[in-house]
Amino acid sequence: MAGVEDNTARRMWRFFEPVHAVTYFAPACIEEFKAAGLKGFWMGYFAGRAAPMGAVGPAVVEATFYGFNPTMVQRALPDAWSFASVERVLEARLAGADRALGTVLASVPPGDVERAAVLARQACEEIEVGGRPLAAANVALPWPEEPHLVLWHAATILREHRGDGHVVALVAAGLDGRQALVSAAATGSVPRELLQVARGWDDDAWDDSTESLRRRGWLSEDGEPTNVGLAGRQKVEHRTDQLAAGPWRRLGNERTEELATLLGPIVKQIAAAGAFPTPNPIGLRPPD
Repeated sequence: MAGVEDNTARRMWRFFEPVHAVTYFAPACIEEFKAAGLKGFWMGYFAGRAAPMGAVGPAVVEATFYGFNPTMVQRALPDAWSFASVERVLEARLAGADRALGTVLASVPPGDVERAAVLARQACEEIEVGGRPLAAANVALPWPEEPHLVLWHAATILREHRGDGHVVALVAAGLDGRQALVSAAATGSVPRELLQVARGWDDDAWDDSTESLRRRGWLSEDGEPTNVGLAGRQKVEHRTDQLAAGPWRRLGNERTEELATLLGPIVKQIAAAGAFPTPNPIGLRPPD
């Protein structure tokens, strides 16, 4: 049963992650962050994602986002909070999601969006947030009223819940943020050229982590994953899925499958509208 739940957790990630991803990639969301006074894409990303935790500094974001070059974070924070208050950033985040999803989902039957919102919110009920700061911060926010925004807020909670668990799995495996990126790129989940730039690391830093993984036996001399490295990375992903299975276990198989069926066309509409890029540093592709 546990293996089935783990597989369900990974499959459902591909359905809810795109709903959340519009927050950073959809033009409407980028425009709303800019209108709030934030400067550039990355300031909008760091402030927008961190705002549920309050006006936190770069150290908190470096720890919870896991993998970004600290200097990249420090260019955005704490300056972002001098341009826009936490409350204003949260307003911009919600307004961007409203505009982006309101447009994209206009062709989806309203009843389907409403039912998906109900089920996604139910998946978030009694969600475990111990040791999961980003999930806890989003759970503490008030629920929106419009169905497409309820769906977005639920997707955000589920995404950060899974992401927090992924960080737990990486730390348990002894991988720091940069090593986690290098090992992920080596196994082919996201191309190095995309992941390295998106997380702000230069070649020297990347090569330093590559060498540390070679010494550990995770990578060969030519940078390819060894059997030890593949097994280690598989263990990380398996543990991530285990830690993300709770919402779907509580929702139950029938309602989980109903939600997946409803989200399929919604995610295809989001992808077709270009609301998140492909490829992307998340390693996300729409469900088949």
